[in-house]
Amino acid sequence: MVGAAVAWWLALPPRGWWVLFPVGVTVFMLALAGQPLRNRLWLGGLSGVVHYALVLRWLTDFNTAGYVAVVAIQTLLLMLVAAVSSSEPAFRGRWPVWWLLTPAALVILEAVQHRFPFGGFPLPAFGYSQADGPFMAAAPLGGTLLTTALAAVAGAVVAAVILERKRARGLSVLAIVVLLAVPGFAPVIVDDAVEDTLEVVLVQGGGPRGLRAVHTDPFDTTRRHLQTAADITGTPDLVLMPENVANVDETVDGTVVDASFAELARQLDTNVVVGITESDGEHFRNASILWGPDGTRSGRYEKHHRVPFGEYLPMRNLIERLSDDARFIPRDAVIGEGPAVLDPSGAPRLGIVISYEVFFADRVADAVRNGGQLLLAPTNAASFMTEEVPAIEVAASRMRASEFGRTVLQAAPTGYSAIIQPNGTVSQLSDLSTSELLTATVPLHTGLTPYARMGDTPMLILALLALAWPLVSDLVSWLRGRRGQGGISSRQIPSPPSYVDGMLALAASDERA
Repeated sequence: MVGAAVAWWLALPPRGWWVLFPVGVTVFMLALAGQPLRNRLWLGGLSGVVHYALVLRWLTDFNTAGYVAVVAIQTLLLMLVAAVSSSEPAFRGRWPVWWLLTPAALVILEAVQHRFPFGGFPLPAFGYSQADGPFMAAAPLGGTLLTTALAAVAGAVVAAVILERKRARGLSVLAIVVLLAVPGFAPVIVDDAVEDTLEVVLVQGGGPRGLRAVHTDPFDTTRRHLQTAADITGTPDLVLMPENVANVDETVDGTVVDASFAELARQLDTNVVVGITESDGEHFRNASILWGPDGTRSGRYEKHHRVPFGEYLPMRNLIERLSDDARFIPRDAVIGEGPAVLDPSGAPRLGIVISYEVFFADRVADAVRNGGQLLLAPTNAASFMTEEVPAIEVAASRMRASEFGRTVLQAAPTGYSAIIQPNGTVSQLSDLSTSELLTATVPLHTGLTPYARMGDTPMLILALLALAWPLVSDLVSWLRGRRGQGGISSRQIPSPPSYVDGMLALAASDERA
């Protein structure tokens, strides 16, 4: 199980050895094969502790207690995956169903991570390990859940072949056909016609990393980005700056910041989008504000999905009594409202998500369904010492680009900034801490992918059906058998045989253990 945990860690960004995720699934399933429930639970716990302790170690730079709590929650979820990942002989007889239990459970795990706790904590989700793998081509059909499912099935097939040698040939052929057909089929049904193009410039001001906002002068960041933007030449259609470029008291209206970015927009005769933090009494607003070519403010988007323990404190009253780390988050962010779009002058409608929101497909779906022809993703990962979070954020942006068929522009004050094509490939990527301008002509799209239309629902239904199939098949067989015997006696109603008997046998073996 330690081998599976390490393989999964190596698969995730910034290492990105995508093939090690299915390898880890194989090792995970073989380690659980034939084990009673009690053993599966502690083996899953061992794997979870090792894996999430490695993946989330960057959290120790902020809050050690929070790190321990998050690792514990994620480990408990992986223990549940191990609990249902049975390959007992009673289950192995249900070819080709039993080996789908682990992939189905991993899909449910990922869906839960995007929703729990505190509205979701998806940074360690396995799907982001596949950004450079072949299975991400299926994202326009079923999103990150389908991508994860295919990669997990690839590993499950190897485990099944090892455990079911007599059925290996048919199983291998069937699995290979599915694993090749689904990613190959996606481009055929996705409308990738380019509607138009847009000339864009992303501004990365650079500067030191690993500093908390309360320990820095916000005007330093503003100055660096204005100095970098001064090197822009020509007249691009759009200039994008990162999240938290400027910090103002109350509103930006009439401030020096307002005048500075208005003048930049007039000089370049273009639309400029800048991340602004505004004070609002005991709260603050995290917004991206649009200045038009004439220097007037013509739009704003306020962040909807706040970062727990970053932009707000859940259970603030309790945490403030238990820890002095609350001083780093003195105020909570206001929850934004309205669609995730901006309407620049003389340019097409733009979708926008701010920072953490790029990890949540529902926010991008809102942008695309409201007419966004490309996606802006201003972010700020400057407070992180390592490249872990910036790298995983690029992987999330790549997944969103592929899922929704949109160009994604990710701008960060100290990196990574990136220009990502609608198929998820990165055409430009900045370095960390450097001052850079990323300039490109990018495609615009208006069509909706199948995933943009349907979301996660189809994959969740399939995963739940796969988990429920052993019980359902037993019930159907039992009912057919009783019907063949002329009906069910009112005096004796036997239990469905193999599933219930198998689970009772497992429980008995646990008691003996």
